[in-house]
Amino acid sequence: MAAVSAALVKDLRERTGLGMMECKKALKEADGDIELAIENLRKASGLKAAKKADRTAADGVVAAKTAEDGSYAVVLEINSETDFVARDEGFLGFVNTVLDKAFADKQADVAALMAGELESAREALVQKIGENISVRRVSVVEANGGAVGVYVHSNNRIAAAVQVSNSDVDLAKEVAMHVAAVSPRVNKPEDMPQELLEKEKDIIKAQPDMEGKPDNIVEKMMVGRINKFLKENSLVQQPFVKNPDVTVGQLAKDAGADVVGFVRLEVGEGIEKEEVDFAAEVAAQVQASK
Repeated sequence: MAAVSAALVKDLRERTGLGMMECKKALKEADGDIELAIENLRKASGLKAAKKADRTAADGVVAAKTAEDGSYAVVLEINSETDFVARDEGFLGFVNTVLDKAFADKQADVAALMAGELESAREALVQKIGENISVRRVSVVEANGGAVGVYVHSNNRIAAAVQVSNSDVDLAKEVAMHVAAVSPRVNKPEDMPQELLEKEKDIIKAQPDMEGKPDNIVEKMMVGRINKFLKENSLVQQPFVKNPDVTVGQLAKDAGADVVGFVRLEVGEGIEKEEVDFAAEVAAQVQASK
């Protein structure tokens, strides 16, 4: 077996972006032939990506892009396993590539979007970075004769897109900022899903001050608290975050518009994070590299 020099390992690292131990192992297996080592690594890359696919990717970023005329926008979430990778230039470059493709194609179907070159790019990034990377969701918001505005918070973890009924893009952006900050559940009270209302009613009925009261009193209290719940969770009834003296609905009305709908994405929402013993994981990796 030919000796594997530090210079050869460095060359392979620069050409593949892989870690030192992995490059050294690949060169040993290829008897010092760097081209063969690269070929073997490329053959193994799909397997490596697949092996990492069962690890929870609950960190990452959101991103958004809107047409200059406000006719449509795209917002998406792409996950990594750690915040460290979410700040990596290669990861952020991949995010922008996916965003540009989704925007150009007006594509909200993740499977269709990732078919072909983008999936190959994702697998290559998984191999290079060593974490699972997942394009979780994409939304396309159309203006439909009105306007769409977007807001992405400075930490790149919350994004919102809002559709208004007139052509006021600035209004849509202002409301999108509110959506990002306050996180309404629905646009209007009548949009609240019935199952959520029933769940809230069960919670109210179980509250201590309901016990022992006549049914008619319970009903009155129930109506009042449900109305309060709807007001707090419906976008158009919420006090506007930059001016609590007016509701979002009134803000739009004063501008001659109505809020038609919104999309809000927050990194990792709804994903159950697994607890990882990092010391054990590092020890296992060290043992495997011997």
